Amino acid sequence: MKERPEVHQHNLSAPRADFIGREDAVVEVKRALATTRVMTLTGAGGSGKTRLALEVARRLAGTYRHGAWLVELASLSEGTLVPQAVATALGVREQPGRALSVTLADALSEREMLLMLDNCEHLVEAAALLVEVLLDSCPDLRILATSREALGIAGEVNWMVPPLSVPDPQHPTAVEDVANFESLRLFVERARYRRPAFALTPQNAKTVAEICRRLDGIPLAIELAVAKVGVLSVDQIVASLEDSLRLLTAGGRTAPPRQQTLRGTLDWSYGLLSEPEQTLFNRLSIFTGGWTLDSAEAVVAGGDLEEEDVLDRLTDLVNKSLVVLEGGSGEALRYRMLEPVRQYGQERLETSGEADVVQRRHALVFLTLIEESETRLWGPEEVAWLERLDAENGNLRVALSWALEQAEVELGLRLAAGLRWFWYARGYYGEERGWLEEVLAMDSRASTTARARALDAVGWLAHIRAT
Repeated sequence: MKERPEVHQHNLSAPRADFIGREDAVVEVKRALATTRVMTLTGAGGSGKTRLALEVARRLAGTYRHGAWLVELASLSEGTLVPQAVATALGVREQPGRALSVTLADALSEREMLLMLDNCEHLVEAAALLVEVLLDSCPDLRILATSREALGIAGEVNWMVPPLSVPDPQHPTAVEDVANFESLRLFVERARYRRPAFALTPQNAKTVAEICRRLDGIPLAIELAVAKVGVLSVDQIVASLEDSLRLLTAGGRTAPPRQQTLRGTLDWSYGLLSEPEQTLFNRLSIFTGGWTLDSAEAVVAGGDLEEEDVLDRLTDLVNKSLVVLEGGSGEALRYRMLEPVRQYGQERLETSGEADVVQRRHALVFLTLIEESETRLWGPEEVAWLERLDAENGNLRVALSWALEQAEVELGLRLAAGLRWFWYARGYYGEERGWLEEVLAMDSRASTTARARALDAVGWLAHIRAT
C-alpha cells in the first residue's frame, strides 16, 4: 500500500502566512534540487532556512511516490543519535547486531522520497556520514538539509539563504513599496497579527524601512521586532535598535529556546565555533561596514592568532554563515557581518578584555590608509581611492569616535586632518567641521604639527563655505 505523500512533522498545521516573501527563493531551490540528489540550505541563524526548506518540501511532497519526510536534529546532542532520529521519523526498526545506517539504507533502497534534515550544524560530520551511506544505496532518494555550514560531501549543492530584501536608504520608502521588499511585507503582515489596524502609511513607511535595514533583513530579527508593536511605536522600536540584542526577545512560546531571542540564536552559533574561530569572530566585530582581508590581517592578528592563520579562520566563519562575503574581486573583495551579528560580536569582544587593544590597532590601520590617501586623491588614482574611502567610511568614523572617547588627541587630530580632501570631494562639509572642532576642543598634548594641520583644515573649510 502506497504511503500518502506528506511532510511528517509535528507542527505543520501552521498557516501558510507563516511563509512570506520568498517565492523567488522557492522556485530557485526547487529548480536546483531537481538537478542534484543532496542540497543544503545554509545561512546565518534566523535567516529562514527551515521555513524555506519546509515550504519547498510541502510543494514537492506530491511529486515523490513516498512523499517528503522531515527529521529535526536541533535537540540531539550526540552524532550517534542521527541515524536513530531518521529511523524514528521513518518508522524503521533497529535490528540487533546490525549498524542502523545499514538498516536504514536497506529500508529506503526502493523508496522514491524527499528527506529533509533540519539543523545539521552541530552534528555536521555525523549527518554527512549518514547522507553518504543513504545516497549510495538509495537511487531514488533526495536529501534537503538545513545547516549553518555545508555538509561537505561529493555532489552536494550549497544554496546560501540570503536576508530578505530591504529598501535602499538612498531612496525614500513609499507605501506601495511594501510589495517590492520582502522585509517590509513580513513586518506589515506580522504587525497586523499584533494590531489588526496596522498599516504602512506615508507617516511610518520611512521608520519601518529603517527597522528592516537596521536588522539587515534577518527574518527572525524582524519577527522579534514586530513582537514589540503592541507595546511600542515604530519610532520607539527603531530608537531601541542601537541595542538590538536587548530589544529582540520574546519570540513564540512554541519555538525552541534558541529561536525565542536573537541572542539565543547567536549563542547557539557561537558555541559551535572553535576557540580560534571565536577569537577571530570577536575581533572582526570591530569593523563597521565590512573589511578587506588585508585590513583584517593587520587588525585582528596577534596573540594566539597568527597573521597567516587569519584567512583560514575567516573562511571557517564564512562557511558557518557568521561572516558574509560581498561582491568584488581581487583587492575589492570584502567581508562583513550582518548588523545584529556584529553587535553580538562586540559584546563578546568587550567581555574578552581585548577590546581596547583591537580598537587601537583598528584606528592605527585606518590612520595609515587615510594618510596614504592624501597623496593619492589628486591624480590618476583619484576615483579608485575615493571609492576605497567610501567603502571604509564606517570604519573611519569608528576610528575617529574611539580617538575622541579615549582622549587620544594626537591620533584624533591626524585622522580628522587627513580626511579633509575626502570629505571635500564628497561634500561632507558639516561632518568635517564637526569632527575637526571636536578634536581641537580636547586638551591638547598633541604635537604642534598635528594641531597646525587640523587648524589649517578648519580655516580652509571656513574659506570654502564662505566662497
